[in-house]
Amino acid sequence: MVECILRNVAVADFSEKVDIALDDGKIVALGVLEQDTQQDIDAEGLLALPGMIDPHVHFNDPGRNHWEGIHSGSRAFASGGGTLYGDMPLNASPPTLDKASFEAKLAVAKRDSITDFALWGGLTPSNLEHMPDLAACGVFAFKAFMSTSGTSDFQASDDMTLFLGLQSAAQLGLPVAVHAESDALTAGLAKQLQAAGKTSPKDYANSRPVFVEVEAIRRAITLAEEASCRLHIVHVSSGTGVLEVAAARARGVNVTCETCAHYLHFTDEDMSRFGAILKCAPPLRSKDVQTQLWQQLTAGNIDFVTSDHSPSELSLKEKDDFFAVWGGIAGVEATLLTLLHHAEAQGLTAADIAKLTATNAAKRFRFATKGRLRVGFDADITLVDTNQTTARAPQDLFSRHQYSPYTTPYVEPMRGKIIATFVRGQRVFHQGTFADDFRAELVTPAQQGTL
Repeated sequence: MVECILRNVAVADFSEKVDIALDDGKIVALGVLEQDTQQDIDAEGLLALPGMIDPHVHFNDPGRNHWEGIHSGSRAFASGGGTLYGDMPLNASPPTLDKASFEAKLAVAKRDSITDFALWGGLTPSNLEHMPDLAACGVFAFKAFMSTSGTSDFQASDDMTLFLGLQSAAQLGLPVAVHAESDALTAGLAKQLQAAGKTSPKDYANSRPVFVEVEAIRRAITLAEEASCRLHIVHVSSGTGVLEVAAARARGVNVTCETCAHYLHFTDEDMSRFGAILKCAPPLRSKDVQTQLWQQLTAGNIDFVTSDHSPSELSLKEKDDFFAVWGGIAGVEATLLTLLHHAEAQGLTAADIAKLTATNAAKRFRFATKGRLRVGFDADITLVDTNQTTARAPQDLFSRHQYSPYTTPYVEPMRGKIIATFVRGQRVFHQGTFADDFRAELVTPAQQGTL
């Protein structure tokens, strides 16, 4: 007798409705199933997707959980269909730069997380010698900034630091992800504009134009190719940037990229209209650039879509000088809904969305038992009603500060409603409630697999 069967559910890449049997945290059967079960769940009318994997969130624990925190952040994530997140090494205090800081974050995540999690290690000028220790602890990748990170305790990497870090990561068998914007250009352009008294949202966007992103992507690819290191470019905001990745990949470089839901849904005009709630780096782009980004996504040149969820305490958003505003968007609850919302217009199928929100990230980072609805994989499942819509007021959010552009009045109701989220067979979220007895686990990369 199996523990649970989801009955009559649509699955992204199956032509007919199936039953999904869950037992001991795994998917043990798919099809028309007759076996007995301890619990039947009628999923008629719902779509089952592999539980969302978001390898790019900032939950800021320990040390800055007044900005978000793993307790609130992971619950917000689960409410958006998430089952496994990768928590970035910066914005925690201390950042995850050595064994001690890794263990401090791990303790909080084991105590407070309501979904499984993976942890990034940092790559900065101050911690190159600690990268082997971080790998031994179980980080799944390293993160470096090619421009200022926004926090003084996580330094940007100059080219030599990045090259040495890429060499070390290659020896450790782990990828490096980079925030690709030229520090010299962003700082210089910002200084010019501020000196002229230009501090509006549009001026901020002008200080970080597309070519600044493209130049850094090219440089990172060159260094990674020379170091024989696997490279990932985070939050690419332009189709031109994606084309650089695609061209490098075509000549054999092991490089992937992601974009974020906010680049696909909002534009620079929205940022000018709504202000600080939409500040991010790279900034939101024009409608034409956004159209090119969508073209690259539907062409298959973007590997996955993330949230880059990066909230802060609200006082950091309340400044007249837009350059001084904290650059981070709170969107962890809306990534899946954003793709569902645009699916029809952009020609995305449920199978496409499954790859963009789960399967491809699992492959890239070697999460061997995650990311697919197949026998033997972890029973990480998101149930969605695609016939409903979701309209959130700020008070409906589970994030700590309830401050997000994915709420009214900033967005219209989005297609789809997250009904339930299962992690390793346990229903951790259902219709607004959470299973607080869930015991989250650290997910580490398999030694072999697709990267």
